[in-house]
Amino acid sequence: MKSLSFVLSLSFFLLSLSPLVSSFTNHDDFLRCLSRRINGNTTEPKVIHTSKDSTFFSILDSSTQNQRFSVPTTPKPVSIITPVQATDVQTVIRCARVHGIHVRTRSNGHGYEGQSYVAYNKPFVVIDLRYLRSITLDVDNRSGWVQTGATAGELYYEIGKTTKTLAFPAGTHPTVGVGGQFSGGGYGTLLRKYGLAADNVIDALVVDARGRILDRQAMGEDYFWAIRGGGGSSFGVVLSWKIRLVDVPSTVTVFKVSKTSENEALRIINKWQYVADKVTDDLFIRATLERSNDNKVQASFSGLYLGPVNDLLALMEVEFPILGLEAEDCTEMSWIESVLWFADYLEGESLGVLANRERSSLSFKGKDDFVQEPIPESAVRELWRQLEAPEAQLAKIILTSLGGKMSEIAEHETPFPHREGNLYEIQYLAQWRGEEDKNKRETEKYLKWVDSVYGLMTPYVSKSPRGAYVNFMDTDLGEGKSWGVKYFKNNFERLVRVKTSVDPTNFFCDEQSIPLLESINDM
Repeated sequence: MKSLSFVLSLSFFLLSLSPLVSSFTNHDDFLRCLSRRINGNTTEPKVIHTSKDSTFFSILDSSTQNQRFSVPTTPKPVSIITPVQATDVQTVIRCARVHGIHVRTRSNGHGYEGQSYVAYNKPFVVIDLRYLRSITLDVDNRSGWVQTGATAGELYYEIGKTTKTLAFPAGTHPTVGVGGQFSGGGYGTLLRKYGLAADNVIDALVVDARGRILDRQAMGEDYFWAIRGGGGSSFGVVLSWKIRLVDVPSTVTVFKVSKTSENEALRIINKWQYVADKVTDDLFIRATLERSNDNKVQASFSGLYLGPVNDLLALMEVEFPILGLEAEDCTEMSWIESVLWFADYLEGESLGVLANRERSSLSFKGKDDFVQEPIPESAVRELWRQLEAPEAQLAKIILTSLGGKMSEIAEHETPFPHREGNLYEIQYLAQWRGEEDKNKRETEKYLKWVDSVYGLMTPYVSKSPRGAYVNFMDTDLGEGKSWGVKYFKNNFERLVRVKTSVDPTNFFCDEQSIPLLESINDM
């Protein structure tokens, strides 16, 4: 009987291993499929990287921008593919489909939940687009092509080298890849004047689930609509974006005013809620609550005005006098210099730093809301209190004014629906030093801080649904339709229909990718 028991136990053990063995067999077959088609067509740099390669972990870590996903317990890919040409991406998709390999696509790894380089409960491969980052500008026609592996900073650098009177309305963090940013919306200091980055994309090249390269005409308007705000990784691998460059004056003005007095700061924030979305769209004012260098909570009001300082001061005296803006708070500069300024580079730093692909040393977790009515002073005071907590030493609460062009674009025009009727977006961002993640309890206290702030704000923000921005992905929002309507409102149903049409086998999927219609009907 003992021998029979042993045989049965061994049989069950081997059966439990069979899916894993099968997965790694599939991976070996996948690598052979790639090697036959890629290595013979390319030389340097190397395209296929497995965990046996000495460079594997340096490549993986170099674009792991959220350090809470760099701990040893985080699932690692079985291989990383770094395409050097569009046909390499086609080959990866075709081989992965044939051999049942799950893929994730990474531009520069800033996803809030690490979704471009982490997958759970299944072996996976990362397509890292670092070598597909060329940028070609056509200043005469106010347009350009940007490959998905480029960062916003690299795009800004190329624009700044070429012209002082054209710009692009993407984000303020130079190291963020354009792939995830554009496909989710993408906003920065020009959003009130020109809308989102996605609003200014006019064409794209995509590798679909069948391995075909499609431009706007070939993919059709529904597909093109979906990738401009619906999260491109749900629908294919976007190779490049054709963008519309926008006009800016040769001289703009930046400013910053900080207040450490709680009562004064709260009075200014209260007034800011009533004016920031209604002033001229040449003016952008962001409010930030955070700790100052001496560890006290402060409110900072930073802004960009598309014009000279004298015009700004006259405007602020009429529209927002309570801020007390003075000439010494302001600096005139070119738009490209304002990009450096908002990215907190030191004065006099060369334009070339924008092209640096730096790796963050911090861990973070964020949540966000859209505010449709001014929140009471008592709620803002409670946010101030939350920032006095020990775990909020590096935290930020960021209030980004909307209105202007954002209110002029209909909410169905792109998948990003948070348009007219929203005063501002508010982000609750916990940050901490990556080494603290060695102790799981340390990580948990920061995650709980974000949860508590988010819970606190429930009565004061948008409802039915409680809106959220897909580029600040939050896997706590639930599954399927529950998070879909928060990110996309009524646009979610159209996204599901597009997904079902262009990727019926759900080849491109992650923790919050757009689901297929049949899975929504089963919920």
